[in-house]
Amino acid sequence: MAGTQAKLDELVKILTIAAEPAGEAGVAKREKKGIPSVRQRVEMLLDSGTFIETGALARQPDKADALYGDGLVTGRGLIGGRPVVVIAHDQTVYGGSVGITSARKFMRALQLAFDNACPVVTINDSGGARIQDAVGSIASFGDISRVLEKLSGYVPQVSIILGKCAAGSVYGPINTDVLIGTKDSYMFVTGPEVIKAVNGEDITAEELGGAKVQAERGTLHYVADTEQEAYDWARNYLSYMPTSCLEQPPIVNPGLEPEITASDRELDKIIPDSDRAGYDMHEILLRIFDDGEFHEIREAFAPNLITGFARVDGYPVGVIANQPLVLGGSIDAACSDKSTYFIRLCDAFNIPLVFVADTPGVLPGLDQEANGVIIRGGRVPRAIIEATVPIINLVVRKSYGGAYGMMAARQVGADISFAWPTARIAVIGADSAVDLIGKRQLAAVPEEHRAAAREFMINQYNETIATPWIAAERGYIDAVIEPATTRLEIRRALRLLRDKPPVKPEFNPRKHPVYPM
Repeated sequence: MAGTQAKLDELVKILTIAAEPAGEAGVAKREKKGIPSVRQRVEMLLDSGTFIETGALARQPDKADALYGDGLVTGRGLIGGRPVVVIAHDQTVYGGSVGITSARKFMRALQLAFDNACPVVTINDSGGARIQDAVGSIASFGDISRVLEKLSGYVPQVSIILGKCAAGSVYGPINTDVLIGTKDSYMFVTGPEVIKAVNGEDITAEELGGAKVQAERGTLHYVADTEQEAYDWARNYLSYMPTSCLEQPPIVNPGLEPEITASDRELDKIIPDSDRAGYDMHEILLRIFDDGEFHEIREAFAPNLITGFARVDGYPVGVIANQPLVLGGSIDAACSDKSTYFIRLCDAFNIPLVFVADTPGVLPGLDQEANGVIIRGGRVPRAIIEATVPIINLVVRKSYGGAYGMMAARQVGADISFAWPTARIAVIGADSAVDLIGKRQLAAVPEEHRAAAREFMINQYNETIATPWIAAERGYIDAVIEPATTRLEIRRALRLLRDKPPVKPEFNPRKHPVYPM
């Protein structure tokens, strides 16, 4: 019978093998691809030296040559000193595919996150379901999906896409909160080879599901140039998040710049005199939050709407703002989806929302109607109404028509609504209003004076109807504020709302509302 030392020696031998299950072949495969090992990837993500691996010795039963880990590395560690669960596919072991054994490891790690109320970060580099495990493999994806659903809205979930993410392995990441890809990553349900075999369509992997394409579609929330940048972005994202919905988000450096600064005063000159002139909304956002910090989400998707995270008095806030440089800041079907998602993400994790409005309304056109702008746009006010976090609404310039509600007007859901003196709040813009209600008057004006008359009517409309003063007089907004005071006004407003009850007291016996889909 083997003695204690022999057993210890055997343990060291097994752990050495488990650390590099595919041996020299695995090392050569990584070197050819120019990628780190799976455990190096985990270390790049986590605080140094904090990773504790679980399930390293798991492998397929009844197979003498089965590889340790079964293509998956799982464990826990720290990011910014706070606990996270990490799940990482190992490309060198069965191509990182998911089999019965690795699926059990996957679910065990997810359950660990559920039991301990901490975030999950998944590093995806997988070919999908393992063909050799037959129905057991695809059944395992169903099991994983059920656990992922339990975690949704309970703890933050981040997916990092490296290499190729195909077939069944795309449905796990898409059901997490954010997806980060490197520029050379891919996501698709069916690869180019299968598509060509089935319908003869010849398409490249980049065209089908390359990172740039998937970011423009909204599938990826951020595309990084390098793996390390992807890990850094994930760490920064999690710095705005609580460890679970049971906690409040972390506070960083509260009380900075308690007085109006030179940067604040620049806001007084930022809005162009002409309604038709554009400007970059980022120039406003960088001045109304702490330290000029802004962590943007889904920048490449529907860029006429900006979404991201900032801090107010040290507390994280979610920001939704129109971008006048793209489609004039109009709201379309795509940015409606972008807004609905972000509202629900912030509400799930107790993060207040700040809406900054400058929009001429919902984008008109046949393509928008065909793309379901009614259905998709209809979800935005629903999400605002259902949100229980503090909501601030700020109108800096235009807020017309249905877009008024989509940018969280007080009547839809804002707790406090501000406007700058440059704000224009009305059913439609001056040009369209004059063309509709002034048609007969203009027709009666001699043709040579018609353009001047139209310009006069537009100016009159802007000065007497589409003004913030009417909205303030009638109680539709709470205050018209100087632009330079905005940062401090938002700070004071959110301090006032800090103890807003998280649950609405009104009883309703329904199971859940039905969204337009």
